[in-house]
Amino acid sequence: MNIFNYFKRIGIDTVDASFYRKIAEWISWYEGNVRRFSFYRVYTGRGTYKRCQRKSMGMAKKLSEDIADLLLNERVTITLNDEKTNEFVQQILEKNRFLVMGNDCQERKAFTGTVAYIPYLDHVEITEDGEILSGEISINYVDAPNIYPVSWTNGRVTECVFTFPHTVARKKYVQVQSHLLENGEYVIRNTVLKCESGSQEGTELSKEEWRKLKPFKTLAEEVKTGSSEPQFVIDRLNITNNADENNPMGIAIFANAIDVLKKLDIEYDSYCNEFELGRKRIFVKPELLTNTDGSPAFDPDDSVFYALPEDDANSEGLLKEVDMTLRADQHSKAINDDLNYLSLKCGFGTDRYQFGASGAKTATEIISENSDMYRMLKKHEILLEDALKQLIRIIIRLGIVLNYSLDADAEIVINFDDSIIEDKETERNRDRQDVSMGVMSHAEYRAKWYGETLEEATKKLPEQNQVME
Repeated sequence: MNIFNYFKRIGIDTVDASFYRKIAEWISWYEGNVRRFSFYRVYTGRGTYKRCQRKSMGMAKKLSEDIADLLLNERVTITLNDEKTNEFVQQILEKNRFLVMGNDCQERKAFTGTVAYIPYLDHVEITEDGEILSGEISINYVDAPNIYPVSWTNGRVTECVFTFPHTVARKKYVQVQSHLLENGEYVIRNTVLKCESGSQEGTELSKEEWRKLKPFKTLAEEVKTGSSEPQFVIDRLNITNNADENNPMGIAIFANAIDVLKKLDIEYDSYCNEFELGRKRIFVKPELLTNTDGSPAFDPDDSVFYALPEDDANSEGLLKEVDMTLRADQHSKAINDDLNYLSLKCGFGTDRYQFGASGAKTATEIISENSDMYRMLKKHEILLEDALKQLIRIIIRLGIVLNYSLDADAEIVINFDDSIIEDKETERNRDRQDVSMGVMSHAEYRAKWYGETLEEATKKLPEQNQVME
């Protein structure tokens, strides 16, 4: 099934299909199974070829893990200045396992370039008059292969189509969900396609047909949000898309370092082959291979011993040991050099990865040596902070729809964790000195280090400090 054929039939224009082939390539590097690279053939010299699997360092996976852990981890705090609204948002995020799924999405964002968060109302009870009595707020997490922008302005996607693959009784289905503007308000429509062999665009099911399938039992055909604000959030890396300039989608963190990934895997595979081909061998004259009673003198499963030719023209003797020298230093240097190139091209600066490195670094060394990484993280946090705030605003709007008394304009404060690249204790002591000098207020100090808004911090200060303020 080709989803673009379906889009063409219903009149939806989206990003060119060639870009999704790029995404598939990035995913293959992440999975370590790259077409025309991970497997190769070696000529045996007898008119045949041996198929080999290339050993991989898996650096695409490692890069994605590291940027995800730096961007969104358990130390990142989200705080709202309205207590009731803050408590509601935290409950929704916890219910939807956002700490776990959010980190997973950051990793997926790193190797696909783009992810999306789609909050929606589930298990909704509605009166005959259309009034919503109750419901739950859930979040769908979608990655780049299932995101199809329809319209965008200044890089921000305003209309989009998402796909959700499902398998029911070994048959494949795809839920197609569109978020389009009609008369200035968003309308969400759902369609279910059945993937059948020979069908280029799938078979579209009626609402009655898909309601018989478990994943789509409660799926609404159409939802009029009544809002001019989108009910989805697009989150991407803050890297200019040089694969397709007129495209709002992001690119993988290693998209411009594919050649370095290839070279690293070639070197690592060669290093592995060096040990396999360079193991010790002992060549033995044929007369020593058997005992006087005809039994084998050596273990037939032992790969160390080999038989010499019958004609010992070079008088090699009864036993000849061959111990090949391994080119370990040359391989190690080549790998380390390319790890530095890879780290630099992906924004981590040099010396982020070391092949066989040992020893610990002080916090001061980390700050000075990773200034490139610090700037890179701050750059990515700009878009991530914007995406998280959009997500929280949507959750609040849906909460108000469910008749919760929430503050739609509550101030949102997001504190990212920079402890890995900053010496937090040194910075905290510096801020304490600023407080004692009167350069920084007690409320500002508390807001910064306790993950609170300035208003909350002021309220929680001891009375004597409030008087001083």
